[in-house]
Amino acid sequence: MLSSSEPLSPRNSRVKYLRDLGRLRATRESDGVFLVEGAILIGEAVSAGWEVVEEFVGPGGQPVSSAPCSLLTEAALERVATTTEPQPNLAVVERRASRVPVDARSVMILDRLSDPGNVGTLIRSAEAAGIGAVVCTPGTADAFAPKTIRASAGAVFNVNVAASTLDDIVSAGFMLVGTSSHRGVPYRTFDWNRKAAFVLGNEAHGVDEGGPVGEWINIPQRGRAESLNVAMAGTLIAFAISDSVSEPQ
Repeated sequence: MLSSSEPLSPRNSRVKYLRDLGRLRATRESDGVFLVEGAILIGEAVSAGWEVVEEFVGPGGQPVSSAPCSLLTEAALERVATTTEPQPNLAVVERRASRVPVDARSVMILDRLSDPGNVGTLIRSAEAAGIGAVVCTPGTADAFAPKTIRASAGAVFNVNVAASTLDDIVSAGFMLVGTSSHRGVPYRTFDWNRKAAFVLGNEAHGVDEGGPVGEWINIPQRGRAESLNVAMAGTLIAFAISDSVSEPQ
Protein backbone atom coordinates (compact mmCIF):
# COMPACT_ATOMS: atom_id res chain seq x y z
CA MET A 1 0.00 0.00 0.00
CA LEU A 2 1.55 3.29 -1.09
CA SER A 3 1.48 5.90 1.66
CA SER A 4 2.91 8.57 -0.62
CA SER A 5 2.24 9.14 -4.32
CA GLU A 6 5.12 11.59 -4.79
CA PRO A 7 8.62 10.09 -4.55
CA LEU A 8 10.65 11.36 -1.63
CA SER A 9 13.66 13.50 -2.53
CA PRO A 10 17.12 13.36 -0.93
CA ARG A 11 16.35 16.43 1.17
CA ASN A 12 13.23 14.91 2.73
CA SER A 13 13.51 14.43 6.51
CA ARG A 14 12.43 10.80 6.25
CA VAL A 15 15.24 10.13 3.79
CA LYS A 16 17.71 11.67 6.22
CA TYR A 17 16.33 9.41 8.94
CA LEU A 18 16.75 6.32 6.77
CA ARG A 19 20.35 7.33 6.11
CA ASP A 20 20.99 7.68 9.84
CA LEU A 21 19.32 4.33 10.49
CA GLY A 22 21.65 2.60 8.07
CA ARG A 23 24.80 4.23 9.40
CA LEU A 24 24.32 4.95 13.10
CA ARG A 25 24.07 2.18 15.66
CA ALA A 26 22.84 4.67 18.24
CA THR A 27 19.81 5.49 16.09
CA ARG A 28 18.97 1.81 15.61
CA GLU A 29 19.26 1.05 19.29
CA SER A 30 17.41 4.12 20.58
CA ASP A 31 14.51 3.70 18.15
CA GLY A 32 14.29 -0.09 18.30
CA VAL A 33 14.31 -0.51 14.52
CA PHE A 34 16.86 -1.23 11.79
CA LEU A 35 17.24 -0.93 8.03
CA VAL A 36 17.05 -3.89 5.65
CA GLU A 37 18.17 -3.46 2.05
CA GLY A 38 17.07 -5.62 -0.87
CA ALA A 39 13.92 -7.55 -1.74
CA ILE A 40 15.43 -10.94 -0.87
CA LEU A 41 16.47 -9.94 2.66
CA ILE A 42 13.20 -8.13 3.28
CA GLY A 43 11.41 -11.28 2.17
CA GLU A 44 13.51 -13.31 4.63
CA ALA A 45 12.45 -10.99 7.45
CA VAL A 46 8.79 -11.25 6.46
CA SER A 47 8.94 -15.05 6.18
CA ALA A 48 10.51 -15.27 9.65
CA GLY A 49 7.70 -13.17 11.14
CA TRP A 50 9.58 -9.92 11.78
CA GLU A 51 7.48 -6.76 11.83
CA VAL A 52 8.12 -4.48 8.85
CA VAL A 53 7.19 -0.97 9.97
CA GLU A 54 7.49 0.68 6.56
CA GLU A 55 8.91 -0.11 3.16
CA PHE A 56 10.52 2.25 0.65
CA VAL A 57 10.79 1.52 -3.05
CA GLY A 58 13.00 3.19 -5.62
CA PRO A 59 12.82 3.07 -9.42
CA GLY A 60 12.34 -0.45 -10.73
CA GLY A 61 11.25 -1.93 -7.41
CA GLN A 62 8.00 -3.45 -6.19
CA PRO A 63 6.83 -3.72 -2.55
CA VAL A 64 7.72 -7.00 -0.84
CA SER A 65 5.80 -6.62 2.40
CA SER A 66 2.25 -5.52 3.29
CA ALA A 67 3.58 -2.55 5.29
CA PRO A 68 2.92 1.06 4.23
CA CYS A 69 5.18 1.90 1.31
CA SER A 70 6.68 5.17 0.09
CA LEU A 71 8.44 5.88 -3.18
CA LEU A 72 11.99 7.19 -3.42
CA THR A 73 13.64 9.09 -6.22
CA GLU A 74 16.80 7.52 -7.60
CA ALA A 75 18.86 10.23 -5.92
CA ALA A 76 17.16 9.55 -2.56
CA LEU A 77 17.79 5.82 -2.93
CA GLU A 78 21.47 6.45 -3.59
CA ARG A 79 21.69 8.73 -0.55
CA VAL A 80 20.19 6.11 1.77
CA ALA A 81 21.80 2.93 0.42
CA THR A 82 24.89 1.54 2.13
CA THR A 83 26.11 -0.28 -1.00
CA THR A 84 27.71 1.06 -4.18
CA GLU A 85 24.97 -0.53 -6.29
CA PRO A 86 21.71 0.22 -4.42
CA GLN A 87 18.83 -2.24 -4.55
CA PRO A 88 15.43 -0.60 -5.04
CA ASN A 89 13.84 -2.01 -1.87
CA LEU A 90 14.43 -0.75 1.66
CA ALA A 91 12.51 -1.58 4.81
CA VAL A 92 12.41 -0.38 8.40
CA VAL A 93 12.06 -3.46 10.60
CA GLU A 94 11.23 -3.58 14.30
CA ARG A 95 13.82 -5.13 16.60
CA ARG A 96 12.83 -8.01 18.85
CA ALA A 97 13.58 -8.41 22.52
CA SER A 98 15.88 -11.40 22.77
CA ARG A 99 17.55 -13.42 25.49
CA VAL A 100 19.67 -16.53 25.69
CA PRO A 101 17.37 -19.57 26.00
CA VAL A 102 18.24 -21.24 29.30
CA ASP A 103 17.55 -24.68 27.81
CA ALA A 104 19.96 -24.25 24.89
CA ARG A 105 22.69 -26.89 24.80
CA SER A 106 25.05 -24.82 22.68
CA VAL A 107 25.71 -21.09 22.39
CA MET A 108 28.14 -19.13 20.22
CA ILE A 109 29.54 -16.01 21.89
CA LEU A 110 31.02 -13.21 19.79
CA ASP A 111 33.25 -11.33 22.21
CA ARG A 112 34.27 -7.86 21.00
CA LEU A 113 34.42 -8.83 17.31
CA SER A 114 34.89 -5.62 15.36
CA ASP A 115 34.23 -6.67 11.75
CA PRO A 116 30.54 -6.72 10.73
CA GLY A 117 31.41 -9.16 7.97
CA ASN A 118 32.77 -11.66 10.49
CA VAL A 119 29.78 -11.20 12.77
CA GLY A 120 27.33 -11.77 9.92
CA THR A 121 29.21 -14.80 8.62
CA LEU A 122 29.27 -16.37 12.07
CA ILE A 123 25.55 -15.79 12.55
CA ARG A 124 25.01 -17.51 9.21
CA SER A 125 27.18 -20.46 10.27
CA ALA A 126 25.45 -20.71 13.65
CA GLU A 127 22.03 -20.85 12.01
CA ALA A 128 23.19 -23.44 9.49
CA ALA A 129 24.72 -25.64 12.20
CA GLY A 130 21.71 -25.41 14.50
CA ILE A 131 23.48 -23.55 17.33
CA GLY A 132 20.95 -22.59 20.00
CA ALA A 133 21.80 -18.89 20.20
CA VAL A 134 24.40 -16.28 19.28
CA VAL A 135 25.41 -13.82 22.00
CA CYS A 136 27.14 -10.53 21.21
CA THR A 137 29.07 -8.98 24.08
CA PRO A 138 29.56 -5.21 24.49
CA GLY A 139 32.05 -3.97 21.91
CA THR A 140 30.93 -6.41 19.21
CA ALA A 141 29.82 -4.99 15.85
CA ASP A 142 26.07 -4.48 15.58
CA ALA A 143 24.28 -7.65 14.47
CA PHE A 144 21.60 -5.46 12.86
CA ALA A 145 23.83 -3.16 10.84
CA PRO A 146 23.19 -3.41 7.07
CA LYS A 147 26.61 -4.95 6.35
CA THR A 148 26.12 -7.58 9.06
CA ILE A 149 22.67 -8.48 7.80
CA ARG A 150 24.02 -8.91 4.27
CA ALA A 151 26.91 -11.07 5.50
CA SER A 152 24.45 -13.25 7.40
CA ALA A 153 22.44 -13.79 4.18
CA GLY A 154 19.27 -13.28 6.24
CA ALA A 155 20.24 -15.84 8.92
CA VAL A 156 19.99 -13.07 11.53
CA PHE A 157 16.20 -13.37 11.13
CA ASN A 158 16.21 -17.10 11.87
CA VAL A 159 18.53 -17.55 14.86
CA ASN A 160 18.28 -16.18 18.39
CA VAL A 161 20.74 -13.26 18.53
CA ALA A 162 21.06 -11.70 21.98
CA ALA A 163 23.25 -9.12 23.70
CA SER A 164 24.84 -10.06 27.01
CA THR A 165 28.11 -10.28 28.95
CA LEU A 166 30.34 -13.26 29.66
CA ASP A 167 29.55 -13.05 33.36
CA ASP A 168 25.81 -13.12 32.67
CA ILE A 169 26.20 -16.19 30.48
CA VAL A 170 28.03 -17.95 33.31
CA SER A 171 25.25 -16.89 35.71
CA ALA A 172 22.73 -18.48 33.33
CA GLY A 173 24.43 -21.83 33.92
CA PHE A 174 26.67 -22.11 30.86
CA MET A 175 30.28 -23.24 30.96
CA LEU A 176 32.44 -20.88 28.90
CA VAL A 177 34.78 -22.57 26.45
CA GLY A 178 37.44 -20.23 25.10
CA THR A 179 38.96 -20.65 21.64
CA SER A 180 42.72 -20.28 21.43
CA SER A 181 45.56 -20.74 18.96
CA HIS A 182 47.96 -22.09 21.60
CA ARG A 183 46.18 -23.71 24.53
CA GLY A 184 43.43 -26.20 25.34
CA VAL A 185 42.35 -29.49 23.75
CA PRO A 186 41.53 -30.08 20.07
CA TYR A 187 37.99 -28.92 19.38
CA ARG A 188 36.90 -32.28 17.95
CA THR A 189 37.88 -34.16 21.10
CA PHE A 190 36.06 -31.81 23.46
CA ASP A 191 32.91 -33.17 25.11
CA TRP A 192 30.18 -30.87 23.79
CA ASN A 193 27.36 -32.85 25.40
CA ARG A 194 26.93 -30.37 28.21
CA LYS A 195 25.61 -26.85 28.59
CA ALA A 196 28.45 -25.01 26.89
CA ALA A 197 28.99 -21.63 25.29
CA PHE A 198 32.07 -21.28 23.10
CA VAL A 199 33.71 -17.88 22.96
CA LEU A 200 35.21 -16.35 19.81
CA GLY A 201 37.40 -13.38 20.64
CA ASN A 202 38.35 -10.13 18.97
CA GLU A 203 40.13 -10.52 15.63
CA ALA A 204 43.35 -8.92 16.87
CA HIS A 205 43.43 -9.88 20.55
CA GLY A 206 41.49 -13.13 20.86
CA VAL A 207 39.69 -14.25 24.01
CA ASP A 208 40.74 -12.57 27.28
CA GLU A 209 42.68 -15.20 29.21
CA GLY A 210 41.90 -13.39 32.44
CA GLY A 211 38.13 -13.63 31.97
CA PRO A 212 35.59 -16.17 33.26
CA VAL A 213 36.46 -18.88 30.71
CA GLY A 214 36.41 -22.34 32.30
CA GLU A 215 37.96 -24.52 29.59
CA TRP A 216 39.87 -24.00 26.35
CA ILE A 217 39.92 -25.55 22.90
CA ASN A 218 42.07 -25.11 19.82
CA ILE A 219 42.02 -26.04 16.14
CA PRO A 220 45.12 -28.09 15.33
CA GLN A 221 47.02 -26.77 12.30
CA ARG A 222 49.70 -28.28 10.08
CA GLY A 223 50.76 -25.11 8.28
CA ARG A 224 52.72 -22.11 9.47
CA ALA A 225 49.77 -19.72 9.92
CA GLU A 226 49.40 -18.54 13.52
CA SER A 227 45.64 -18.92 13.49
CA LEU A 228 42.54 -19.10 11.31
CA ASN A 229 40.23 -16.21 10.52
CA VAL A 230 37.71 -16.03 13.36
CA ALA A 231 34.75 -16.65 11.05
CA MET A 232 36.38 -19.80 9.65
CA ALA A 233 37.32 -21.03 13.12
CA GLY A 234 33.83 -20.43 14.47
CA THR A 235 32.27 -22.25 11.53
CA LEU A 236 34.42 -25.35 12.08
CA ILE A 237 33.55 -25.43 15.76
CA ALA A 238 29.84 -24.85 15.15
CA PHE A 239 29.60 -27.83 12.81
CA ALA A 240 31.66 -30.00 15.15
CA ILE A 241 29.08 -29.24 17.83
CA SER A 242 26.28 -29.93 15.36
CA ASP A 243 27.71 -33.41 14.82
CA SER A 244 27.70 -34.23 18.53
CA VAL A 245 24.86 -32.28 20.17
CA SER A 246 21.10 -32.31 19.70
CA GLU A 247 19.32 -29.12 20.71
CA PRO A 248 16.07 -29.48 22.74
CA GLN A 249 12.95 -29.43 20.59
